[in-house]
Amino acid sequence: MENLMSGIAQGIFSLADPMILLMIFAGTVFGVVIGALPGLTSTMGVALLVPVTFGMSPEMGLALLGAIYCSSTYSGAISAILINIPGTPANCCTLLDGYPMTQKGESGRAIALATSASAFGGFISIFALLFMAPPLAEFALKFGAQEYFLLALFGVSVIASLSDRNMLKGLWAGALGLFLSIIGMHPLTGDVRFTAGIAELYSGLPIVIALIGLYSIPEVISSLSGSDNSEKQVNAVGSGVISQMMELFKYKMLIFRATVIGIIVGIVPGAGSSIASFVAYDDAKKSSKTPELFGTGSPEGVIASETSNNAVVGGSLIPALTLGVPGNAVSAVLIGGLMIHGLKPGPTLFIENSSIVYSFIMSLFVSNLAFIPVGLFIARYGIKLIETPASILGPLVIGLAVMGSYAINMSVVEIMLMLGIGLIGFLMKEFDVPREPLVLGLVLGSMAEGELARAFSLVHGSVPMLLKSMATSPLSLVIIALTLLSLWQGVRKQFLKKK
Repeated sequence: MENLMSGIAQGIFSLADPMILLMIFAGTVFGVVIGALPGLTSTMGVALLVPVTFGMSPEMGLALLGAIYCSSTYSGAISAILINIPGTPANCCTLLDGYPMTQKGESGRAIALATSASAFGGFISIFALLFMAPPLAEFALKFGAQEYFLLALFGVSVIASLSDRNMLKGLWAGALGLFLSIIGMHPLTGDVRFTAGIAELYSGLPIVIALIGLYSIPEVISSLSGSDNSEKQVNAVGSGVISQMMELFKYKMLIFRATVIGIIVGIVPGAGSSIASFVAYDDAKKSSKTPELFGTGSPEGVIASETSNNAVVGGSLIPALTLGVPGNAVSAVLIGGLMIHGLKPGPTLFIENSSIVYSFIMSLFVSNLAFIPVGLFIARYGIKLIETPASILGPLVIGLAVMGSYAINMSVVEIMLMLGIGLIGFLMKEFDVPREPLVLGLVLGSMAEGELARAFSLVHGSVPMLLKSMATSPLSLVIIALTLLSLWQGVRKQFLKKK
């Protein structure tokens, strides 16, 4: 405890350096812009500036990269709420209620809630990183291939909650997502499947491309054809924003559960923010007194999604810093940033380079506060997009979608893929098929397939041995029980609804 308090004091003292504060501000502005533009993910934002930090001190460089990570994870909510396109995969659940709030003239309220929820989730997760890193990192190591596979199945069980309007259509969409997830090379054998000879599909269908196509193209077609009859009014960020942000604390238990979900999902390597968002959204819907309002502009949906995906930030850094095992793609890039400065992630990092590590952690606290004014300032002017006529806004959204799709790998083929998926999304919207189960299947399908293949390889392809291994693993049994409980609740809700 004495070493911890000494490290915290060193970290706080380092923030007296105006250059570190300047890097936090610059990283926050850059991260908010990157996250708000569809296609430009947190991973891309951090990776772009890793080489820039080479000439900086470790404290300054890590402060810059950490600020980009925190702010870009949040700012994808801005485009999700305003134009129904998630800026990053982490915000794929935010649009479910954020955009309907915009359609009801509550865009300012939605942005304020998303901002305060993101800051709260991120702030608490940094406390977890600071005080509970070693035991939580040990917990992450207990996950093997079979536990990851079961975790993916648990995520798929959320489909029942996302398909309230029509369970059969939701299951169909989820199955389509699982099919699309197997496009590309097999994770172990390298066999190429369903790529039609397109090289860009060898690594699988990019989730960002799918998100942009599924949500941008259908909305543009609907608005230009006049079939989108929702009334969009401007509720600007600025007037009463403090009271709107304070509304967050009416949902104390919700933000507590969403934060815990985000931290736990974050420390499990490979899980990611999008999975945390789906699980937290599902939990919020099941525990809400008004679950029927979810998907129609419920503030609880926005709060659950944004609290959990930002809580992943601190959670993902726990195994990254203490064990050298990245919790997700962004923390993997951050490990690269550490190594550029001669720092080796692992158990000795907090001992040999304590001043640098605690300086980085303290800068993350500041970063989670810094994106509040920056994000609200940018959103205040971005909200003017709602007033733009559909004949102008439609082509503008298409332009952003094309730019975001091209920016990922500088490939024209990926633009065509985005447009093709957009057509599928339009047909799904026309036939009232929910798109969220497709996204969930796409996110979890590749993870489930890869981990199942690895689990089978460990037992030499024996199904009885794999089942026996699951039955004797307490962690596996807990995940199986949670999956069955989630499925039972979803089916029970459908039964009661029909009754």
